[in-house]
Amino acid sequence: MHNQRYLHTACVLENGKVLVTGGSDVDGYAKNATELYDPSTGTWRTTGSMKYGRYYHTASVLTNGKVLVTGGLNGSDVDAPSLNSAELYDQSTGTWTTTGSMKYGRVYHTTSVLANGKVLVTGGAGAWLGFNSTELYDPSTGTWTATDNMNHARYFRTASVLTNGKVLVAGGYDNNGFSVNTAKLYDPLIGTWITIEGMTNSRYSHTASVLTNGKVLVTGGYLQDYLNSDDLYDLSTGTWTTIGTMSYGRHLHTASVLIDGKVLIAGGLGNGYMYSAELYDPSTGTWTTT
Repeated sequence: MHNQRYLHTACVLENGKVLVTGGSDVDGYAKNATELYDPSTGTWRTTGSMKYGRYYHTASVLTNGKVLVTGGLNGSDVDAPSLNSAELYDQSTGTWTTTGSMKYGRVYHTTSVLANGKVLVTGGAGAWLGFNSTELYDPSTGTWTATDNMNHARYFRTASVLTNGKVLVAGGYDNNGFSVNTAKLYDPLIGTWITIEGMTNSRYSHTASVLTNGKVLVTGGYLQDYLNSDDLYDLSTGTWTTIGTMSYGRHLHTASVLIDGKVLIAGGLGNGYMYSAELYDPSTGTWTTT
């Protein structure tokens, strides 16, 4: 890349290129620079800059092909005010425009693109206080509206769009300083949340991946120590089951569903910064190192 950065976002565009936005530099300052990676040439090039530098933000590819960036931090430390602003990237012009702002500034939040094209923003935090509030962005109007709040504030949790269109929010960190195992489902058709069976383990800074069979694999995270445990959510029964554990406990890692249906877990923080990677095979329910 042309710029050093971390705490940035990366998303795959409709044309196959990868857009990297924002992040923090080595001195802790938020960046507004963005770059494009072209897999066909293996090269990077700069593209239009956002209006605001930001890290701990989110980036979502909308159904119209544009990219929505929301929230994050703009200051040089984590005590800086969180942003409520949102911006849109147009890949056809390589430019950014501002769009409607969220009601609340948020970091550590999640964004989920729903089947109807709207974007659901859930939870997160501002000034280290977690939110239970949720908002919906309508790309056709560029505006935000409040929707049903979750029962509990949480951040560092996951949100997954299921094959039935509902959104599963699992785990996280609450305002009392505890990891939670609770899970909730948001139904876009009626705009409400329901509480469902919780995971076997409380955890935050974990990952959640929707598998090709429709189940959701939750891996790792933190609960007094780095977790190597996993939970599997079955949409058809609404229940969680434990599966084989990873070789190493880790959090702040990544999880990618591969073309063959396996899940690649890479890096993260455990007993130090981790280089290791592991593969989960849904057909056997087992893990192997890679």
